[in-house]
Amino acid sequence: MEAIEIVKTYYTHFNNGNWEGMQSLLDENVRHEPNQGEPRTGLDLFRKFQEHMERCYEETLTDMVFFSEPAGRRVAVEFVVNGIYKATDDGLPEAKGQKYVLPAAAFLEVNNGKITRITTYYNLPLWESLIQA
Repeated sequence: MEAIEIVKTYYTHFNNGNWEGMQSLLDENVRHEPNQGEPRTGLDLFRKFQEHMERCYEETLTDMVFFSEPAGRRVAVEFVVNGIYKATDDGLPEAKGQKYVLPAAAFLEVNNGKITRITTYYNLPLWESLIQA
């Protein structure tokens, strides 16, 4: 499977809440670089991140556009996050079931049929303003 197809499948699993499906596409030593905080390396740490995200947020991605570079190893994706802030996340405002719609992007690298890097970007101050409204 081509890198762009692997990434599309990964995000299909995300939108379906299929965490095990997402994890099956990740390299055991995947490097996850979140928008905020320190990068984490390894599938176990990524699973813990997913558990945390599932507890605090309910999100679906729409308006997805995928780009791949000529060698076919790196994929960029632009999307809109449609979410509900379910439980207060450490260091962030109190969760009260606020809904939000937020533009975001991610950059992924695929080697030997597995995703080896995920880097995510979004505007945190914008997100905070959306949940305060």
